[in-house]
Amino acid sequence: MTQQQDSRRVGIVLVSHSQQVADGVAAMAAGLAGVADAPVAGAGGLPDGSLGTSEERITEAARRVDSGTGVALLADLGSAVLTVKTLLAEGDVLPEPTRLVDAPLVEGAVAAVVTSVGGGDLDAVAAAAEEAYTYRKV
Repeated sequence: MTQQQDSRRVGIVLVSHSQQVADGVAAMAAGLAGVADAPVAGAGGLPDGSLGTSEERITEAARRVDSGTGVALLADLGSAVLTVKTLLAEGDVLPEPTRLVDAPLVEGAVAAVVTSVGGGDLDAVAAAAEEAYTYRKV
């Protein structure tokens, strides 16, 4: 893969009510993908460090991982999902194209990051993350 291709990977933003959860899952996914500069960022918690979701944190993280090939957003639950949907409905706040992906946060994040660093487009990244719902543990 050339340097130009390598820098145009789909970005992944992990939206959680907890900054520690979002950042921890992002670090784990990047580590399992084996790429130090994987295009993944956590967007968790409120600016004061408390639990919640922040439009500003989500927007900033999406811009940080955007390389022009798309951004996949994975959210944990409840208001995180609603906040992402609100940002998407506004239409001009997030990079284009940006998509909310219906996937489990941890398993979906790992699948999404691995697919992104492997050169997958936004459709492939979303499909890999969504497929994580089928992973059986027993």
